[in-house]
Amino acid sequence: MSFRLRVLGLLMLVALAASAATGWLTLRQANRQVQETVTAGRQEVARITGELRTYGFTHGTWDGLSPTVASLAQDTGQRIRVATESDVLLTDSDALAGRTPREPSSQPAVLVDPRPALKVPAGQVRRISMKQVASAISDYRTEMTYAACLTRAGAEPTARPDNLGIPRIKADRRPAQCPAPKDSADPLTPADLIALQPCEAEQRFAACLQRVFNQRIGSVAPPRLEVRLGVRNESAPTLAAAPTVAVAAGVALAVVAGALLLSRAVLRPVRAMTVAAKGLGEGDLGRRVPVSGRDEIAQLGGAFNRMAESIQAGEERQRRLTGDIAHELRTPLANLRGYLEALRDGVVDPTPELLDSLHREALLQQRIVDDLQDLALAEAGALTYHPADVDLRDLLEAGRRAHHAQAEAAGVALRVEASAPVHVTADTDRLRQVVGNLVGNALRATPAGGSVTLAVVPRGELAVVEVRDTGKGISPEDLPHLFDRFWRADASRGRATGGSGLGLSIARQIVTDHRGTIDVRSAVGAGTTFTIVLPRSAG
Repeated sequence: MSFRLRVLGLLMLVALAASAATGWLTLRQANRQVQETVTAGRQEVARITGELRTYGFTHGTWDGLSPTVASLAQDTGQRIRVATESDVLLTDSDALAGRTPREPSSQPAVLVDPRPALKVPAGQVRRISMKQVASAISDYRTEMTYAACLTRAGAEPTARPDNLGIPRIKADRRPAQCPAPKDSADPLTPADLIALQPCEAEQRFAACLQRVFNQRIGSVAPPRLEVRLGVRNESAPTLAAAPTVAVAAGVALAVVAGALLLSRAVLRPVRAMTVAAKGLGEGDLGRRVPVSGRDEIAQLGGAFNRMAESIQAGEERQRRLTGDIAHELRTPLANLRGYLEALRDGVVDPTPELLDSLHREALLQQRIVDDLQDLALAEAGALTYHPADVDLRDLLEAGRRAHHAQAEAAGVALRVEASAPVHVTADTDRLRQVVGNLVGNALRATPAGGSVTLAVVPRGELAVVEVRDTGKGISPEDLPHLFDRFWRADASRGRATGGSGLGLSIARQIVTDHRGTIDVRSAVGAGTTFTIVLPRSAG
């Protein structure tokens, strides 16, 4: 089975499983939501009855109740029918909304009592409590008369219960026809006290006081309300299964369509990379894949192209190296062969000078072969090193002594600048090989009367070695090729004057193996400076 079919089948299975799970979770969540809706309905009932009771408690009348009922119906979404206990209709949210009132729900009506609940202090002498309640009856009649007057006059009263629970009415403005209530000198009435006396012997004293209080204020208190919410045959909130199934099917179809598009988007670049990889295997190193975007597939395509470029560059370097080696060895070997054949045929006499020249030529070829072997081992990480503690000042001094005779013969001043010992952990012979290569190149590039300086300075945790000369310098366009194999800055110099062309490549690899760097800066006519940076020893 192809990758595309397997991915499609897996995604379809996941989509179906996800859709089924989603449907189940949706049904479960919906049922929970229905339960929460019922709870919210109870909270709405409590809010409606609470605001209606507050209205009656504050206004002392049910006049002007319609705006409050309309606002509650709009906020809660409930149909509200308000009537007194004697079934006198006060207001109906359906009529307020401009439609024919619907038949009320069969649910029992909710009773709303606006009369205050007395707060009789516990542990107080009963006769004192009876006097307080008698006074409260008188206060309530006065306050409710004032509140009803304010309401009918269009003022908005506010109520604050006192310590017994009796509302104390205030208004932001007082119409002239509503005189403010005044505290009388003796608010107690004999009739109220007589009505309260039977409570003194009652076991349920507080309940008796409340009952008598309600009877005595009945003439001024707003009547109790019967509030009916909802309409008859109103369906309870339920969840329809058809929309859920439709949504689940839509999700499944969307996932399948997405899987098709995804497989197409993924397999197209994969197929292109497969074709390009086959081309690379057949030798077409110039094959690349198109890359667009910045996603994982694009990154894979970019990595593939970089790999192909690296393979092509490595192949070109190998081909160029083979050509360079052949070019470096062809001419001297042809000369050696010619002289040997001439000696064999007796055309040339074997003079000491001729034999010495042939020997030097053979040594040069041996040096090229040795350098190639060192470079191959170094690049493969197989070059053997013997690390030890090395004082770079002593190392540079040894390099100066080794090239002193060559410097004197060339008329070049060779000196060392090192103010203090600088220690590194390195292979002494390999570092001496690097320094010797740089000093030899500097002496060949410096005319008589110039100078070559070997300097070492500490720089924090690093040691910096510089080989400076006052020679003719290197042009900027030649600097990037300086460390290439078989490359010489001066094309006129051959093997006899310019070395094998491998010394700097070997030097760079040795320095790199010592966790260091080598760099060069040069100015034509001013000289060249090679800089080696190595980590200093911990001690």
